[in-house]
Amino acid sequence: MKHSALVFGIVMISAHGLSQSVVKDFRVERQYLNLPVDMQQDRQTVRFLADGDTVTYAAVRLADGEPDYWVFKDVSAWKGKTLRLAFSRHVKGVEMIYQSDRFAGQDSLYRETNRPQFHFTSRRGWNNDPNGLVYLDGEYHLFYQHNPYENQWENMHWGHAVSPDLIHWTELDDALFPDRTGTMFSGSAVVDRNNTAGWGRNAMVAAYTADKAGAETQCIAYSTDRGRTFTKYEGNPVLGETRDPRVFWYEPNREWVMALYKTAGISFFTSRDLRSWKEESHINGFYECPDLFELPVDGNPGTTLWVVHGGSGTYMLGDFNGRVFTPRFGKYRTTYGAYYAAQTYNDTPDGKRIQIGWGRIEHPGMPFNQMMLFPTELSLRTTNEGIRMFSEPIDAIRKLHAKEHDLSGLSVAAANERLKGMTQDLLHVVARLESANGGQISLEYRGNRCITVDADEINGIQVPLKNPGSLMFDLEILIDRTSLETYYQHGQVVLADALKKPASSAGLQIVGDPANTRIHELKVYELNPIWGSR
Repeated sequence: MKHSALVFGIVMISAHGLSQSVVKDFRVERQYLNLPVDMQQDRQTVRFLADGDTVTYAAVRLADGEPDYWVFKDVSAWKGKTLRLAFSRHVKGVEMIYQSDRFAGQDSLYRETNRPQFHFTSRRGWNNDPNGLVYLDGEYHLFYQHNPYENQWENMHWGHAVSPDLIHWTELDDALFPDRTGTMFSGSAVVDRNNTAGWGRNAMVAAYTADKAGAETQCIAYSTDRGRTFTKYEGNPVLGETRDPRVFWYEPNREWVMALYKTAGISFFTSRDLRSWKEESHINGFYECPDLFELPVDGNPGTTLWVVHGGSGTYMLGDFNGRVFTPRFGKYRTTYGAYYAAQTYNDTPDGKRIQIGWGRIEHPGMPFNQMMLFPTELSLRTTNEGIRMFSEPIDAIRKLHAKEHDLSGLSVAAANERLKGMTQDLLHVVARLESANGGQISLEYRGNRCITVDADEINGIQVPLKNPGSLMFDLEILIDRTSLETYYQHGQVVLADALKKPASSAGLQIVGDPANTRIHELKVYELNPIWGSR
């Protein structure tokens, strides 16, 4: 491995309040610094200094021997300059850090053993909450909670990826870095089309929580280059409340609205300029990562309800006048399992309400961890139990369809004979099944039971009936290498879980009373990966 680093030495210094520190200087000539990580090592503080000032810092498990994996930092912004790394203690990994125009492991990127193939995952490190979901100039932006330095939670940055279609993603450099106000916690992003903040028309503005030793404040950053770089507002913080600001433009009042998590619920603030905020009201009963949006009922734009949504997936339906949310129905819940902290997009070009959730799914042995769940379209529909929110995979899933297997109308035995050979790990299943006697119907994959539906429940969760007295139900299932997402009754109930290790070599199988199980529709689509030949 050729190392292209010009190193001026490793020395002990005492400067800039760092006390006794080990430092290593680089004349930056390449795009990346590659750093070795050993998960058995304690974390140590690493500060990145340019022109004598700390530009960011991180807690890193720098290896003292053979690394478990490598992580990287894009240093191209300092090309031609000297970048100083200051470590709180010396380990062998200090000498192993090197520059390159490729990051370690790039040759196998997206081809790792457990890399999801049609869900977004970061190239390296940990991800959790989706942040700043916004559309601008042909790109869907996905920001997210990111630890670029190991596969566990710490060092919260805002990671960043863009997509033309919510399917194929290109990961960019991290957008927000820890600073004097703390690490970068969750938030949202808007496009300031009317230049209310004074940073230019169509500036992208991020509202985020900064966490400093448990003290949380709300801050603002803006971008005038389509989200590629952000400048943090010099007047930060703009609020001293709790966390997770969700900001959007409320056209009737010509002002910005912020939904912010506060103890036991959500508070609503307003602003004319994204800098000065006024608290207007509060509603109890939600925890973390609030969202607030309006949806038509049954597709009728003349009849709408507002949805207040919390991090756990619970929601209320009601009215909102820009200042106060008045509940009318709820609380209800759509998503279960590994689904958490879902957020919806601002400014979608077609007006659809698109949601992405954090998939709390472990990826042991990988240099990355966790994932984003598949994007869904939200709607409100009248059911025999009242108005409910539905969440279905976006239509763009069809772009990934490869070979189709149509087993509609077959007996259970005939269908299973064909299904057992479907061992691919990228599948989209669409089914309408019926239990004539109310008995259980299950779907197994590679010997593990994934979904069980009976007259009352799906995987132990009480389910609504599409038509009272009918035991017919619709399922849509997405199977990726590490995850399983199930949409019951067109997304009135959504379950996300990790796939279990294979217990057999069989592919898909339907388990149910053969005499009383009806397969009205069953189509299985093999899927192409989103990463192509990268």
